[in-house]
Amino acid sequence: MKYALEAINLSKQYGDKIALNNFNIKIPEASIYGLLGPNGAGKTTFIRMINQITYPDSGEILINGQKLAISHISEIGYMPEERGLYKNMKVGEQAIYFAQLKGLSHSEAKKRAKYWFEKLGIETWWDKKLSELSKGMGQKVQFVITVIHEPKILIFDEPFSGFDPLNAKLIGDEIIELKQKGTTIIFSTHRMETVEEMCDYVALIHLSNKILDGSVEEIKNQFKEGKFKISLKNILENSIENFNKKYEMFLLNTQNSITTFDLNIPSNIQPNELLTDLMQLGEIIQFQEAIPSMNDIFINAVK
Repeated sequence: MKYALEAINLSKQYGDKIALNNFNIKIPEASIYGLLGPNGAGKTTFIRMINQITYPDSGEILINGQKLAISHISEIGYMPEERGLYKNMKVGEQAIYFAQLKGLSHSEAKKRAKYWFEKLGIETWWDKKLSELSKGMGQKVQFVITVIHEPKILIFDEPFSGFDPLNAKLIGDEIIELKQKGTTIIFSTHRMETVEEMCDYVALIHLSNKILDGSVEEIKNQFKEGKFKISLKNILENSIENFNKKYEMFLLNTQNSITTFDLNIPSNIQPNELLTDLMQLGEIIQFQEAIPSMNDIFINAVK
């Protein structure tokens, strides 16, 4: 597996406060990677290191296997949570200006800006000042400025803040398309639904330390507790006693001869064995393993 970005033993301290402690992660190319954690966990410190706004006291960051350098600035796009646009400057001019700061010529910057304004349906905003736009409209402009120079790595800090559901989906679809074209995406977010829907990998940071990391699927499997939700029709009453000796059941309701219950499966029993036992008990209507949500995992891991 190729890694777009690697953090190796990163540490940073401000006075008595440890901002990041021996932090290590590997972010695969062309993936969406979520940085999760409470406020003050160390996410922003790490992002500032990637952008060379601040530097680690120890450790290093590698971009495609090379030590982070000034030359990598043009390969990174960053959209901070607190947007940094000029309120009284026309948004089209801003897009061109920021693209030129990333190394594009004026003509190429204008060409790409026009492309993105049309793609997002905001071409009529070209000569408007930022102060004339709503927060959500300004967010779209900030998104264009972040991606216009076609960086290999994109960093979004709460990217959907300020968007209504329709525009959040629009930007989300654009991010997925960028990933499919080979861009590596890093999210810093508190929105667990975003992680569930979009992220391939996550790292959870708490009190300056990485608590866990891995693919979303791996982490969910790690936190499974062997719980199932079962619905059976026409349960055979004479079979329940033996079934209860083997499994722990929690009745939820019975309606129209359908009984629904939660069940804890012992660690020494495989789901297929449970399924076989259920078939002896009644007609199976629902058989669903309870997979923990990223929100549940986040809360439990932090606790």
